[in-house]
Amino acid sequence: VTRQVWSAVGSMSMCVALLIASEFMPVSLLTPIAADLHATAGMAGQAISISGLFAVLTSLFIAGLAARLDRRHVLLGLTVTMLLSLLLIAAAPDFSVLMAARALLGITIGGFWALSTATIMRLVPESSVPKALGVLYAGNAVAVAFAAPIGSYVGGLIGWRGVFWALVPLV
Repeated sequence: VTRQVWSAVGSMSMCVALLIASEFMPVSLLTPIAADLHATAGMAGQAISISGLFAVLTSLFIAGLAARLDRRHVLLGLTVTMLLSLLLIAAAPDFSVLMAARALLGITIGGFWALSTATIMRLVPESSVPKALGVLYAGNAVAVAFAAPIGSYVGGLIGWRGVFWALVPLV
């Protein structure tokens, strides 16, 4: 397997880590998000639910829509959607913009997860699929374990918006 292929697998793993971090980051930042956007903590919690709802809906339909397209372009488009979402979250002037941005993030999450395994299986030879999937899911594991505590700590230093601004250049 070429270095270029493993670079693609690594890029997908990083994208997974950023998606999961972006998805779960608000868990540790609900109180400051709610205070800043003049919402209740319960309302701020819905920002997590809406991304999950849109992820499910997107995952049901994207495979059929993407079947006729180059998956590289679809995954790149989803990455651009994640970037737009993070920019909108960080700059959200009110709760409705936050919710719309979180819905965009959900579209990215659902689309990426629906396509990522099949994409990995096409990228690498059959004998390398388990290792490549392990690399992909390592990004998930790292983000699940560290996103909320790091987000809470960094949010205490630079604010909840700063946490999301910090994710932007990584995308």
